[in-house]
Parts: sequence; C-alpha cells; structure tokens
Amino acid sequence: MTKYKLQNFASGRMFDDTGWLLCDPQDNKPSLIRAIYDKKQIDCQNESLGFYKYSDWLPINRFLNNSAPTITYKSDKLANALDLENLYISFSGYWPEKGAKMTTCSFKETEAYSVCARLKDKSEKVMVVASVGNTARAFAKVCSDNNIPLLIVVPEDNIDALWFDSPVNECVKLICSPTQTDYYDAIDLAGKVCKSSLFFEEGGAKNVARRDGMGTTVLSAATTIGRIPDYYFQAIGSGTGTIAAWEANLRLIDDGRFGNHKMVLLPSQNSPFTPMYDAWKIGSRDLIQTDENDARERALLIGAKVLSNRRPPYAIPGGLYDALKDSDGDIEIADNGEMEMACALFEKHEGIDIHPAAGIALAGMIKSINSGKVEREKVLMLNITGGGEKRFKSENKVFYLKPNLVIDNNLETEFIIKSVESLFNF
Repeated sequence: MTKYKLQNFASGRMFDDTGWLLCDPQDNKPSLIRAIYDKKQIDCQNESLGFYKYSDWLPINRFLNNSAPTITYKSDKLANALDLENLYISFSGYWPEKGAKMTTCSFKETEAYSVCARLKDKSEKVMVVASVGNTARAFAKVCSDNNIPLLIVVPEDNIDALWFDSPVNECVKLICSPTQTDYYDAIDLAGKVCKSSLFFEEGGAKNVARRDGMGTTVLSAATTIGRIPDYYFQAIGSGTGTIAAWEANLRLIDDGRFGNHKMVLLPSQNSPFTPMYDAWKIGSRDLIQTDENDARERALLIGAKVLSNRRPPYAIPGGLYDALKDSDGDIEIADNGEMEMACALFEKHEGIDIHPAAGIALAGMIKSINSGKVEREKVLMLNITGGGEKRFKSENKVFYLKPNLVIDNNLETEFIIKSVESLFNF
C-alpha cells in the first residue's frame, strides 16, 4: 500500500522490500535497515483511520481493525509543578477524556499495528514475538482481533501482564520460559522455535515496521505542536523507541514544514539494570561484558520489567549509540524509588496513572532539568509509553491469557520445536 524502498544504514545501499526483510540481503555486515518513503511530506489521514492516519510513513500493505493513535497535549499542571514553559506529553494508553483509546494501555500497540499490517493478508507461517509483557499483550490483541496466527514467548513470572478486555482468539498461543528467567531467556527460546519452518521471527528492532510504528509518537507531537520538539524523553529497555524517534525526526526535517533541527535524545534506564548507560558513560560503542547471572539478577530487580533487555540494539550501525551521537544526546538513570515518586507526581498533577517505564522517563527528565542539561523554556516532549491501566481495569472486566506450554530453553532444540509445533493445527 505504501511506496518505499529499504536502505542499509551502514553502506547506504537502496533496495526493494521483497518480503519480510530484516537486513540487507546482499551485505553480511551488521546494520539496521531503514524505510525510505516515496512521499517526503506526510499528509495525516482522517482520524477515523486511527493509528493509520500516519500511513504515508508506515511500511504497510493493509489497514487492520481497532487501532488508535498516540495523543499529544500541552501540559499545564505538571509543567507548572516543574517550572516548565513548553512541556508536551505524548500519551499512549487509555484516557477517554483526552481521546486516548489504546485498550492495552501501551504504546506497544503502535508497533503491533504496524508490524502486523506489513504482513500480507494470509500467511501459512506463524509469527513469533518475545516479550516481558506489554509487547506480547499488544501483539496478542492485534492478532486476535484480525485473525493472524501468533506465538508469544514470555517469562513465566511476567504472565500477569497478559490481560485483555475479551478472551483471546485461538490463533494466538503463549509459551513461557520458566520462573526466574528474564527477557533474554524468552528471546533465546523464541530463537530456537524459529529454527522450525513453521515459524518466523517478528524481528524486533531490525523490523522497519516496528520502528516506524513507534516513530508515530514523534509524528503525533510534531503535528500537534507544529514543530519538532527540542528535547525528547523516554525510558529504554532496548532503545528501539528512541532510535525510532531519531528516524522520525530526520523524516520531519526532510519534510521541511516542522523545522530543521534534531531533538536532543535523553532516554533513561532503570537502575540497577543499566547496560547502555554504563557503556555510554565511558564512551564505548560496545556494551560492557558482564556475567550473565549478574545481569539476570539485576534485570529481575528493576520495577519497570519491560526495560530488561540484555541484548539491546545499542552498538549496531543505525542503533542507539549512533542516535545519541547524532542528536548530541545522553542517557539518564533512575531507581525504583525515583520511578514510584515520578508515577505519583504524574497522577497527582495530570490525573491519570502511568506505567513504571513511563515513570522512569519522567524521573530521568526531572534529573536532566535539575542538572542543567535542559533549558526550561525549550519545547520538551515526554513520551508516556503506557498509562491508564488502573483506570481501564476499574471500568472493564479483564481476561488473563494462560500459557499453553512452559518449557526450559536449555532443553534440546528439536524437542522444543516439536513441542511448540504441536500447539498449531495447520
């Protein structure tokens, strides 16, 4: 539906999207690829299209049912409390009075509606998505509503995040890595499943549809404000959302109607799990090698569980390191206590609950302001990546998805594959 080509970030080579490409098929060197759209000036479509109002800059083949976009508004009460003149909040979640209608209460819907719309109408294979909660919930909702076969892989300790406003379609199956495992273990398990010809990986940060879906948060902000923000704040687990924000910023510069400057990217990690912060602060493009057990333990300690990616796209060309360098950005950290205070502050002044990851973003923003990194009179974009869950659950009956299978990823790959294949009847 949308006309575009793909480009290898490292080499600059342009090529056609011949299918579910996650890298340059003619280059073995690691690099993210980007979608380069034929249409340089975005025309936001009718609001009735929901998320697909941004379809000019989405690598999609169709529209799916029940989507909703991020909403952006200028803050008064929180801005006053923080002594800010131009704080804009991009809110992805459930907040009917503001027009926010994401029933999973997470901006992961922007990923799911874009990625799933990149698929052709019918697939004889099953897409596999690894997650610690919010991403799995979003993909399960979208695939359930649109009858798309899906396997989600989630650590067993995180299955409480898999709640829905209606029972999930049988086309969606859930497998879990055992208790006391984390996101990396789920990714590893998903990778073994994908060795079967029945399954294919969604691709994570490598999937241009995922990044460009997440980038619509910046499109929401720029089209609402009328210009590119000066500073951008978000919590990071993989950093994919911040990479997406950078890429959207570059497209807006090419558009020519929203300014010619780059937002200063100021993402935040949840202490004590801070692999990207640790590498960035010593000027390293590569993540610091750490003991796997220590990394897992740190990941299990953070309050914002969705920020626990141990293999983020930080070093890869076109990844977070390049985004921060190009934007003169920096990384902040905030601990669980600071996150809780930030969540309470937001709910007190704005009147809606937010997810822990969004609390990390706000706590990091406050630190950046107090340290003098941020000029208070500038235009700030705070990406609230999830909110309204407490409100939604108080107003709606929710249903929880139970695992079809709990399986140790240390078992033989062949056994894992056969066990998971048996869940699907094609």
